[in-house]
Amino acid sequence: MDNIAGKKPALTWAVHLSVGLLVLLWVIPTLGLLVSSFRSGDQIVSSGWWRALFTQEQQMSPMRIEGEEVQKDGVFVIEGRLFATASTVSAWGTSSREPAAYAPGETADLGDGQTLTVQADGAFVFSSSATTEGTRLPRVFTTAATPPEFTTNNYNTVLFSPMAGQSIFQAFMNTATVAIPATIIPILVAAFAAYALAWMEFPGRALLIAAIVGLLVVPLQLALIPLLQIHNAIGIGKGYLGIWLAHTGFGLPLAIYLLRNYMVGLPRDIIENAKVDGATDFQIFTKIILPLSFPALASFAIFQFLWTWNDLLVALVFLGTSNDQQVLTGNIVNLMGSRGGDWEILSASAFVSIAVPLLVFFSMQRFLVRGLLAGSVK
Repeated sequence: MDNIAGKKPALTWAVHLSVGLLVLLWVIPTLGLLVSSFRSGDQIVSSGWWRALFTQEQQMSPMRIEGEEVQKDGVFVIEGRLFATASTVSAWGTSSREPAAYAPGETADLGDGQTLTVQADGAFVFSSSATTEGTRLPRVFTTAATPPEFTTNNYNTVLFSPMAGQSIFQAFMNTATVAIPATIIPILVAAFAAYALAWMEFPGRALLIAAIVGLLVVPLQLALIPLLQIHNAIGIGKGYLGIWLAHTGFGLPLAIYLLRNYMVGLPRDIIENAKVDGATDFQIFTKIILPLSFPALASFAIFQFLWTWNDLLVALVFLGTSNDQQVLTGNIVNLMGSRGGDWEILSASAFVSIAVPLLVFFSMQRFLVRGLLAGSVK
């Protein structure tokens, strides 16, 4: 009775719940990062991103009284506002020990003939029996309710203002310069190799396939230094050409393996009929195999692009750390060291770095599972 047609097994619901949980675990941090990238630093520190749409009460940074001194009725008066933005003061004080000693509208006696009054809207009146020119005015500690605040200044700072010696925009362009060729070159080489291993007869083909499978288990870290020494020996050194070749070499085994297995599963009758009609191997490859293999090509392109875009280790070894060649991941690492307290800058930088991979993934994700599975179970 458990296998009646049309009845879903109980395990199906467990699978659906597990997938939903995984989606939430991935989407919620990304949403939080996006929201935080549009908030100010004070609001990020005072509350979580899930409270971004609500008014928040927080203790503001202490502000020193400043303004033009005016003499009125023998008393020297300074008037002004504490906040440039719309905020409502719920309590204030003149000492860090008692930051909420007074309510809005109350007058504090500061001694020596000085008084201070702070209103709920942040307006203040400071009076003194003697001039205060050349002296330090008192500081004000406030607890204020601030409305939701969103700004694009974080992205303006990230993209166009030099930080840690380089703007994120320059690092963004450097990363694109690395990732795009490092994705296209392996696909071009692997497609030709996969067709040869799948449909062309030549001596040693089985050994080549076995060698490619063996290269899949070679640790990336094991080949970094020897490959860099080879680059230096042949005069490539550190540069874009070197990192393109490095990513091509590290990506080729998986690309050839997936594409070859996918191409083997294509209908043999199509290839044989094309050969009977006089088509060459190159014509069969370009006009039949490549169009039919697009899901596998797209799936590997997604995998390779995400890998090269988010790479840090290979970029540090083969590209260097100079400002004109630093990639996004390296730039963000530097920001974490030099601007570790500026969470709004870090969140905007991080979202800039994941925006392109997200766009690539969602635009081509329908090919990912189909291509990977077809190339891995043959």
